[in-house]
Amino acid sequence: MIVAKLPANEPLRIQALNSLAILDTPAEDVFDNLTLMIAKHLNFPIVAVSLVDVNRQWFKSTVGLSVCETGRDIAFCAHAIEHNGILAVPDAKKDIRFADNPLVTNAASIT
Repeated sequence: MIVAKLPANEPLRIQALNSLAILDTPAEDVFDNLTLMIAKHLNFPIVAVSLVDVNRQWFKSTVGLSVCETGRDIAFCAHAIEHNGILAVPDAKKDIRFADNPLVTNAASIT
C-alpha cells in the first residue's frame, strides 16, 4: 500500500476545511440525497462525500459503506487531493496504491 503524500498546500487546505465547520456534524438530507442520486443514476455501489482531515477521512454521507471514518493513511481520497481532476481507480485490487489496503482486503471490500 502506498500512503499518499501531503499536498504542498496542506496547511491552507486544512484551514479551509476547518472554516467550513462541517466535520463531525450530523447527517443532512442534501448530502444524503446527493449520494443516493449518484449511486442510483451512475449505478455505483459506493458513493461518499468525504472530507480529509489531518489524520482521518470523515464521511459526511455514504451509500454502500458502513464506516463513518477511516485513517488518512488508508484513505483513497488522500490520494485524490494530490491530483487536479478526477482520480479514477477502475479496479482497486489491481492498483498498486490500494491492492493491499485494508479497505480493499477487509470488510469494506472496495473494488
